[in-house]
Amino acid sequence: MKDRKKGILHIGLVLIAIAICSYVALVGIGKAHKGSVGNIRLGLDLAGGVSITYQAKGDKTPSQEKMDDTVYKMQKRVENYSTEAQVYQEGDRRINIDIPGVTNANEILEALGKAGSIQFVSEAGEVIIDGSHIVDAQAATVSDQITGLKKHIVELTLNGKGAQLFKAGTEANLGKTIAIVYDGETLSAPMVSVVIDSGVASIEGQDTYEEAEELATTIRIGALPLELEEIQSQTVGAKLGLEAINTSLLAGVIGFACIILFMLVLYRIPGLAASIALVLYITAEMVVLNGMDVTLTLPGIAGIILSIGMAVDANVIIFTRIKEELATGKTVRSAIKLGFDKALSAIVDGNVTTLIAAAVLWFKGTGTVKGFAQTLAVGIILSMITALFVTKLLLNAFYSMGFDDVKFYGIQKERKVWDFVGSVKKTYAVSLILIVIGIGALFVNKSQIGGVLNYGLDFKGGTSTEITFKDSLSEELQKKVEATFMEVAGSTVIIDKIEDSNTLRVKTDELSLDKRKALEERLVSEYGVDAGNDIKTESISATVSGEMKQDAVISVIIAGICMLIYIWVRFKNISFGAGAVLALLHDVLIVLMVYAVSRISVGNTFIACMLTIVGYSINATIVIYDRIRENKGVMKNKDSLAKVVNESITQTFSRSINTSLTTLIMVVMLAALGVESVREFAIPLIAGIVAGGYSSVCIAGTLWYFLNKKTTKGKA
Repeated sequence: MKDRKKGILHIGLVLIAIAICSYVALVGIGKAHKGSVGNIRLGLDLAGGVSITYQAKGDKTPSQEKMDDTVYKMQKRVENYSTEAQVYQEGDRRINIDIPGVTNANEILEALGKAGSIQFVSEAGEVIIDGSHIVDAQAATVSDQITGLKKHIVELTLNGKGAQLFKAGTEANLGKTIAIVYDGETLSAPMVSVVIDSGVASIEGQDTYEEAEELATTIRIGALPLELEEIQSQTVGAKLGLEAINTSLLAGVIGFACIILFMLVLYRIPGLAASIALVLYITAEMVVLNGMDVTLTLPGIAGIILSIGMAVDANVIIFTRIKEELATGKTVRSAIKLGFDKALSAIVDGNVTTLIAAAVLWFKGTGTVKGFAQTLAVGIILSMITALFVTKLLLNAFYSMGFDDVKFYGIQKERKVWDFVGSVKKTYAVSLILIVIGIGALFVNKSQIGGVLNYGLDFKGGTSTEITFKDSLSEELQKKVEATFMEVAGSTVIIDKIEDSNTLRVKTDELSLDKRKALEERLVSEYGVDAGNDIKTESISATVSGEMKQDAVISVIIAGICMLIYIWVRFKNISFGAGAVLALLHDVLIVLMVYAVSRISVGNTFIACMLTIVGYSINATIVIYDRIRENKGVMKNKDSLAKVVNESITQTFSRSINTSLTTLIMVVMLAALGVESVREFAIPLIAGIVAGGYSSVCIAGTLWYFLNKKTTKGKA
């Protein structure tokens, strides 16, 4: 009776925790609704807005002081457009600007793009001060001391050196004009009426406050310590972002419901415990992401949905172990304890290796890839905690409440041991054929589309414009749009229709801001689209795209080396690490084959896709290697190494299949219901999950066998 009450109490505590997390996630705390989902910052791909990457001009790396000053001044500038705007440094010479929720994208790009030089020049052509001497410039409306009438001015604030130079300049030019020149264009030429020695000056002559504000803005931008050039930009309509949120969330809800049903049918009471723990996991993740002030992006949502599928993995490992212990005649209580104890090392090792991939994504990735890495890492850590502690608490609670019969847990049926080692010619041949097909597709692509893969803007540079029309698309409309782009852009135009939508994607060479603005005006006037909602533009320079390719290769190499070292140290045998990395190489090549054959666009998410597959696949391999290590210690004196490998793979086979299925459920939902950019991420991921499951079962274990065979004593 006492145990029963304790069990009810524990379940009640978990349900209360779910209720609290759900309340915080839905409503928040206090008047500011802290912790609520509504307060999570949305990235530009979800909220709409503008994202720009600037680079300091010149070959010399600017000082950190100048970079910091530039970031500060740009932050003050963009806050005029949105209080949620962010400006941050990337690398030694780049500055990123994110302004969510704005609709006048090209106007903002044009204003911010004027990051040139400002100069105050005398009639004699001498420069009195320049942007390096200006601290601030603000528009104001004041009363004229003589007439009492309102006048609009710009209040100019100078630094110490600027004040000295301006004093000398105004003294030498009394009664004359000093022109304010920006990039060779004279913006204003006010008369000098007094000597200004305080470092604060008033610029008069503006007819309206708007004129004063425009002049002040230009002076502030021109006053940046560095001259900047745009190397990457993206504009997203708010409506497109809303569609992305809705479809991704729908995919998540349907996928989660399917997983719950799968767990209940397959694992009974343990499945119920895992389902309750998963609900707590999801609500807690929402609160944690908000608490960490994470900016949620579309790949970030994909990361959450993917991590839900992966969260089931730890539970599957544990429940499989429990079934195995029950099959040996253990009591239910003993089986539960042993199941968690024996599954611990595989769960920890598997999740740490996946976290390595997430860490590499974080350090090497940018923008939305970082968002994906954050949500994936948070998901992995929380899923491990809920599986090892919350699921265990619930399972013991159900046992205490009377669910102590074996029928509620299931017994692992005797499995026929498959000769995986003896079947390597067949299994390796399948992989070899697929890889050869991929290599062949690379050569075909090179001759037909000019590149071995269908590189997107991220990898080759250029400008992409997506236009969503109100009516269905006809061939005539597509030809007309193509002609418009040819006329305005004056470059190579590739146009295609995004499947199951009224959206056209048009790719061109990298276009200047003037051309982008002209295109937007034509699209609005001729086709009736809404510039703020229906047009998405992305422009990337060739410099950035080259770095993307390099980062993709380096990221996979770094992740592979880190995993090799970790597995080598943990398993105290380099054959385990080498086998795991070779199996990962197999998975990467298979996914590359999918990209080559299907010609899916290879963009920024390509890096995230590859490293996710690396992290996911290594997780499955670790489980098998953990069982090989365990069985090797038990069977070494009486059985051959081949038998150890075959039995280990057979014993973990159901876990490999079930984990692949639960993860596939979530990713297939993303592929079926997600927007185009999510679909391009999800489809290769599906191939990677299948390849990862196949390599773990058919490749990794046997690779270890052959690598280890020469140095291991015993029968072959």
